[in-house]
Amino acid sequence: MNQPPTWDLTRILLSVVAIGGLIAASFWVLQPFLPAVVWATMVVVATWPALRLVQARLWGKRVLAVTVMTLLMLTVLAVPLTMAVVAIVERADDVVAWSKALAARGIPAPPDWVAGIPLVGKRVATEWRKLVVTPPEEIAAHITPYLAAVVGWLIAKAGGLGALLLQFLLTVAVSAMLYAQGETAAAGVLAFARRLAGEQGARVVILSAGAIRAVALGIVVTALVQSAIGGIGLAVAGVPHPLLLTCIMMMLGVAQIGPAPVLIGAVIWLYVSGENFWGTVMIVWSLVTMSLDNILRPILIKKGADLPLVLVLAGVLGGLFAFGLVGLFVGPVILAVTYTLLVAWVQPEQAPTGAP
Repeated sequence: MNQPPTWDLTRILLSVVAIGGLIAASFWVLQPFLPAVVWATMVVVATWPALRLVQARLWGKRVLAVTVMTLLMLTVLAVPLTMAVVAIVERADDVVAWSKALAARGIPAPPDWVAGIPLVGKRVATEWRKLVVTPPEEIAAHITPYLAAVVGWLIAKAGGLGALLLQFLLTVAVSAMLYAQGETAAAGVLAFARRLAGEQGARVVILSAGAIRAVALGIVVTALVQSAIGGIGLAVAGVPHPLLLTCIMMMLGVAQIGPAPVLIGAVIWLYVSGENFWGTVMIVWSLVTMSLDNILRPILIKKGADLPLVLVLAGVLGGLFAFGLVGLFVGPVILAVTYTLLVAWVQPEQAPTGAP
């Protein structure tokens, strides 16, 4: 007669502790590389359809497609972001000196049409006139403490500038490896998910890929479009260093701040420099550029994943506050997986599916 199976609690407990210790030690060893691996995974998942398309156009050669995608990633993401960070850190003192000189020159009176702007025009014009009659020394005294704090923060970040550049290079290298072995990595992740939760686990992995792709479409593409349009406006209006300011707008767009700080600063510079016509043109151009965020991003996010738009946007903003910049992608994935599991548990026939 077969004996019923017995539970050896001590053996099970020691096995769990050993496995947990190995996992923790592995993460500890890989900790310096984790940010680059996470970023590379997000980039590769988001751009995998583009890789397949490029490979089809290059006679099916994966090596050529990986080379093209890596160069594109350097050109479109790594180089502009690196240029923006380096410029901000290196020119922090120049920003303070320029701001003080700008305040000392005085602020011109607002154009008459500003008061006619619906809802906010009268208040903006009133506050603008208050600044006009305020002595330049008083304006400089008000802005200097804030500028000093910003400069201090930038100088503190300068010590990690080399590490940031290294992370960019690591991200590019890991992305190239994932591009080359993407099918193998995807098969391993799907096998692990099926081992944990069967077909439901595989469906969650596919949905996570769809969520990453949606966020990449909604955030990165919107940032690219806004920075490109804003940069054209800066160049046409004659604002100095339009390429550098375009890179900064790109970085601010990815960080969900948007191009507004750069565009508003350009408008102020044009008016103070006596270029009233171009300042007015830049205001209209800036309003159009900033409004694209509310139009383009929701369309692209909804197109990328079959998930509630509110859920994805909440994941983007919440992830940004919780995990920093990488949280832009991690937050929506976490909420998407949780949402999928809840729906599958409550209503299995209505569980959402993601794009493969």
